[in-house]
Amino acid sequence: MALRIAALLFTLVFAAPFGSQAQRATAPGGAVTQGSVSDLGPEAEVFLGTLDVVRDYALEPRADSLLWEYAIEGMIRELNDPYATVLSRDEVAEFEEQSTGNYAGIGIAIEELNGAVTITKVFKGTPADNAGLMVGDRIVGVDSERQDGWSTDDAAGRIRGVAGTRVLVFIERDAGDQPVSYELRREEVHVPAVEAQRVFGDLQYLLLDRVTRNSGSEVDSVISNMGTPRGLIFDLRQNPGGYLDEALNLSDLFLDRGSVLVRTRSRIRGTDDVREEAPRDRMTPRVGDLPIVILVDRYSASAAEIIAGALQDHDRALVIGERTFGKGTVQSVIPLPQGRLIRITSGQWFTPQGRSLTRPRDAEGNVIEPDSIEEYRSVGGRRLVGGGGVFPDLEILDDTLSTAEQALSLAAAEAEFPLQTRIQETAFAAVQLARSDGTPADAAESPFPTEAMDGFYSSIEAAGIDPALLTEGTRDYLRWRVEVIYHQRMGRDDRSLEVRSERDTVLGTAIRLLNEAGSQEELFALALAESERRAEAQQGAAQGPDAPAGGPASN
Repeated sequence: MALRIAALLFTLVFAAPFGSQAQRATAPGGAVTQGSVSDLGPEAEVFLGTLDVVRDYALEPRADSLLWEYAIEGMIRELNDPYATVLSRDEVAEFEEQSTGNYAGIGIAIEELNGAVTITKVFKGTPADNAGLMVGDRIVGVDSERQDGWSTDDAAGRIRGVAGTRVLVFIERDAGDQPVSYELRREEVHVPAVEAQRVFGDLQYLLLDRVTRNSGSEVDSVISNMGTPRGLIFDLRQNPGGYLDEALNLSDLFLDRGSVLVRTRSRIRGTDDVREEAPRDRMTPRVGDLPIVILVDRYSASAAEIIAGALQDHDRALVIGERTFGKGTVQSVIPLPQGRLIRITSGQWFTPQGRSLTRPRDAEGNVIEPDSIEEYRSVGGRRLVGGGGVFPDLEILDDTLSTAEQALSLAAAEAEFPLQTRIQETAFAAVQLARSDGTPADAAESPFPTEAMDGFYSSIEAAGIDPALLTEGTRDYLRWRVEVIYHQRMGRDDRSLEVRSERDTVLGTAIRLLNEAGSQEELFALALAESERRAEAQQGAAQGPDAPAGGPASN
C-alpha cells in the first residue's frame, strides 16, 4: 500500500461535487422499480441484472459490498490508466498525511535499531522537542503497554492519536537505566518538505523531498533568511512530485515576471473538448541573478520535473544528474461518497518550450525509447533534448560501488548480515561515544570518533564474512557511510552534507562548479566544457588503447 500511496503524490488535486444521477431500488424478486437507472441506457440495466445474478446464484456467496469493489476495480483496470485508482478510507488518510506533511502526534521519526524502536529525529518546536526527547532514545512502552517485539508501525500507531489528547511514552536512554516516562500532549505536527543548509561557508543547499501543500512558501521562507550566498543547490533527487499549483509557485520564485511556467492540455469536464493553458510567472525573482544548480535523478518525477524543466528552459538553472522519470500526465483527485477518493488522469503537461515530460512505458512499466530524439532550444538558445523526462545539461550517474565494495555488499547479503541497519546502529554508537566525552548532541564541532568503527568491523567478521573483503578501501567506504549519519544525529547537517559530497559525485560536482563560476552563464560554459571532456573520455575508452588516432569527434 505504501508504494500505491507514494505514487499518489503525482497529482493535481481539486474538489468536485459528486452526486448520483439516479438511484436504484429493487422490489421483492429483484424487479427494477420507478427511479431506476434505466434512463442511463440498457448497459446499466444489464450491469445491475448481472450483479443480482452473481449475488444470488454464484456457488460461493459474496457480500454486495465486495461485488461493488470488484466492479470498481474492473472499471479502473480497463481504463488502461496506470495512475487511476480508488482509495479506501485508510488510504485517504495516509495520502493526506504524505501530501501535506501533517499528522497528530508528538513530532518524532523512529526506526528499528538494535532490536528496539529508536528515535532517529526530533522535529523542532514539537511536544517531543519541548519535553527533551533525544535522538537515540529507545521507546519501551506507550501508555499501559510495554514494548514486546513492536515494529515501528506498532509504536507509531500507539503514539499517534487525536490532537489535544495525551499519551504516556516510556523512554530508555542508556543501557541498564530504568525507563523514564514522558506525558505528552498530542498536537498537529507538520513535517517540512524542505531542508536547507549552508555548506562550505557560502553555498546554500536546499533539498525538496516532495511537492506538498505550502512547500512554495517554505522555500520562500528559506530564501528570505539565507543571506547572500555565492550560489544555490536545489536538490530534487528522489522527489516523486506532488501538487501542480505548488510546482508553479516554486518555479515562480526563480523566473522573471511573465515567463511561461508550464503548458498543459486537459479535457474540459463533461465534454470531448481539450483546454490548453500556459500559466505565467506573477512575481519578480526572489533570488536575483544568483547562480543555481538543480540536481535530478531517475526518481525525480511529475511536479519536480515541472520545476526543473521550467528553470532549464528559461536558462535559469544548470541541471545535472540523471534523466528524470518522465511523468508528464496530470491526475485529478476527486472526493467520492463514504470518505473515499478517486484519482484519474485528466491531462498532460509540457515544459515552457513545449517539451513533453511523458516517457512512454509498456504495461509492465518498462521504458519504450523513441526511434529519434527531438531537439529544442532554451529561451537563450541553448540546445535542449526532448523525448520524455528532463535531460540534464550535464549527465552524471550516481556514484556506483567499486568492485571490492560490491563484493562486500554481496557477501553481507549471502550471510544475512543486515549491513544497512548495522551502519545506522554504528552511527548511534558513535553519537554515544561523543556524548560520553561530554560533547553535546548539537555541538558546533563534533569530530567523528573513529574507534566506533572497531566493533562494526568485528561484527562483520563474526558474521562469517571473509575478513579479506575488509580492505582499506571498503573500510573507508563504510566509515564514510557511518560518518554521514553520525553528523546528522549530532545536529550537524551542514557537516553531514560536506562529508557526503566526498562520494556523492552529483553533489560534489555542483559544489565544485559553483565555486568556479561567478555567474549562471559561466556555470553553463563550465558544464558544457565538462560534458565535452566526458564524451571524449567515453569515446576513447570505447575505442580502446589500440584504436587508431583521429577518430570521429563527439557531438
